[in-house]
Amino acid sequence: MIQKLSATKVKQARPKSKNFKLFDGNGLYLLVHTNGSKYWRYDYQFTHKRKTLALGIYPSISLADARTAHQNARELLKNGIDPSHNKRLEKLTRNIAASDTFKAIAEEWFIQKQGESSKRNQSRTLAILEKDLFPYIGDIAISQIKPLEILTAIRKIEQRGSTDLPQRARQITGQIFRYAIITNRAQIDPSRDLVGALKATPAVRHNPTITDPEQLGHLLRAIDAYQGTIVVNAALKISILLFQRPGEIRHMEWSEINWQESRWELPGAKMKMGLDHIVPLSKQAVSVLEEIHMHTGRGKYVFPSARGTSRPLSENGVRTALRTMGYTNEQITPHGFRAMARTLLDEVLGYRVDWIEHQLAHAVKDPNGRAYNRTAHLEGRREMMQGWADYLDKVKNE
Repeated sequence: MIQKLSATKVKQARPKSKNFKLFDGNGLYLLVHTNGSKYWRYDYQFTHKRKTLALGIYPSISLADARTAHQNARELLKNGIDPSHNKRLEKLTRNIAASDTFKAIAEEWFIQKQGESSKRNQSRTLAILEKDLFPYIGDIAISQIKPLEILTAIRKIEQRGSTDLPQRARQITGQIFRYAIITNRAQIDPSRDLVGALKATPAVRHNPTITDPEQLGHLLRAIDAYQGTIVVNAALKISILLFQRPGEIRHMEWSEINWQESRWELPGAKMKMGLDHIVPLSKQAVSVLEEIHMHTGRGKYVFPSARGTSRPLSENGVRTALRTMGYTNEQITPHGFRAMARTLLDEVLGYRVDWIEHQLAHAVKDPNGRAYNRTAHLEGRREMMQGWADYLDKVKNE
């Protein structure tokens, strides 16, 4: 039977020619090194493997302290928790807590996430952080920041007369909070509560769409950051990539996707003009469809209703998402993606108007007054659709 240690015995333990152990029972012992240093250790088994937990150094950790730590470790074992793993996790948590301010995490996020964006975008993001966010919430632990504190910081931007930067600042803040959540340093994103509290970003007033490249970039980044359902998120991206009528997008069926030819083939019965229609799919569009296919590919609709896969997504699904992101009906609507593409493909990218009109499924006739068939200018339209997707990526990253 092992005789338990006493404080006196621990204190008087002298080094020998070899390291030796003084046992206290149930795996707890004092390890005495040849140089006279003394270490508390606990030997135990977890998942049939022998392990040793370091409990501290004597005399910083007394016999009573060691017994308390030993008992805590045994309680963890009873609950199926490895004490060594738990110790490493606590150490990691302490290290993280030492640098859990908004500024520290924002700087980490910037290094991790902004490296692939354009230099212009990096500079603009850094300017917002350093000028508009760090002075007000930079030194606060990110898990303690409240929506009002973020709003107060962003209101300072609005007071300077800026209408675009406040929305951008909110988006950046949200991205940082989501990074903090992923890295286990925050539980919620309080910036989400600011939706609707800020002045809306102005758009082209005479048309419910956005054609200014800078504002379009903000919209695309907002879509990427949108935290809605997988279906709505994918529908948003496909809507802007393919710029077909909202009803056609909502009723897209998997049977209409020609994966081999990378195109969406719509039967005339579903089209406004009653003619078959082909939409070439860019690499970006294929990527979105491949991702959503993992979730809805077994059903009929690409974008099924949340109420049941036998019905398509609600006509308000994409519209509501745009409103949630802070955009009004006067700025952009689901139908506005068509006007956006029509304008930019013509005025900025310089594609042939008849290609654009044909891709919009508008009535386009040949020189003899006959309607073009569905394959007319298909290669040119395929090139145009890829050019459009590449342009959207470029604007988003500037």
